[in-house]
Amino acid sequence: MVNTGDMSVNPGNTSTLVYKYMRPEHLPHIWCPGCGNGILMRDVAQAIDNLGLEQDKVVIVSGIGCSSRAAGYMDFNTIHTTHGRAIAFATGIKMARPELTVIVITGDGDCSAIGGNHLIHAARRNIDLTVVVFNNNIYGMTGGQFSPTTPTGSFATTAPYGSIDRTFDLVKLATGAGATYAARGDAYHVPQTIQLIQNGIAHKGFSVIDCVSICPTYYGRKNKKGDAVKMMEWQRDNGILKARADKMSAEELQGKMVIGCFHEDKNVPEYTEEYGNLIAKLAAKE
Repeated sequence: MVNTGDMSVNPGNTSTLVYKYMRPEHLPHIWCPGCGNGILMRDVAQAIDNLGLEQDKVVIVSGIGCSSRAAGYMDFNTIHTTHGRAIAFATGIKMARPELTVIVITGDGDCSAIGGNHLIHAARRNIDLTVVVFNNNIYGMTGGQFSPTTPTGSFATTAPYGSIDRTFDLVKLATGAGATYAARGDAYHVPQTIQLIQNGIAHKGFSVIDCVSICPTYYGRKNKKGDAVKMMEWQRDNGILKARADKMSAEELQGKMVIGCFHEDKNVPEYTEEYGNLIAKLAAKE
C-alpha cells in the first residue's frame, strides 16, 4: 500500500460539500456505478473550499464526455461547452475577467484528442487556468472507443484486437508544451489528489492535473480489470508517490503509477498579466 504522505490537507465532510457546492436538485448523478468521476468532482470542490475561494468568483468550464457532466452538478458559475473546446472557452472567460478563478474539468479524449491543440497552446501561453483531467483511459460516454491515453495493447470497442497506438503521458505533454504546473493524482488517493488540485488552483499560470479515474463499465470490462473495487485496489497497490518513485529503479517502477507534482515553475510570466501590461503600455503612448 502506498505511503499516504502529507495528510494535513482537510479531507472535508461530503454532506457539507454537497449542500454548499453542488446542485442537489440535479443529483443523484448519472455516472455508472463504481465510476471514479464522482470522487474526483468532490476533490475539486474540497480543494476550492480549502482555499476559501468565493463561490461566485469561481468558474467551472467543461466540454463533452462523462467528466463534463460535473459542470451541471457543481454550484458555481458553470458552462458546459462543445467537444474539445473547454479550454478555448475558458481562455476567453479568463481574458475577459482575469480576476476570476477558472477551472476546466475535462476528459482524456476531450482535452488530448479533439481538444489537443487548445491544450498545448494554452500551456504555451501560460494563461492562468487550472485543467483537471478526469482520465479514465477511454471514451466512456460515446461507447468505449480508445483514447490517446488508452494503454497500448488494451481493448476498446474501436480496438477489438488491442490498440497499437502509443499513449500520451498527459503530465509530460503539458510540461513539454509549456505548462508551469503539472501533476498526477487518482481516484483512490483522495488527500493527495485534493492537495495537488489545490496547489494547481493556487499556482499563477497554466496548471494541469492528470487525475486517473476508473471506468468499470467500458475500460474495466473490456480489459478484464475486475469490478470497481478491484480497479480501486489496483490504484491503492500500484500508486507510488513521486518522492518515493524518485528513489526507485526503472525495473521497480514497471507497471506502477507515479502520483505527485512533476513540474512547477513560478518564474514564467502569466498571459493575462502580460496582455494587461501591453494594453497599459500602448495606452500610455496615446
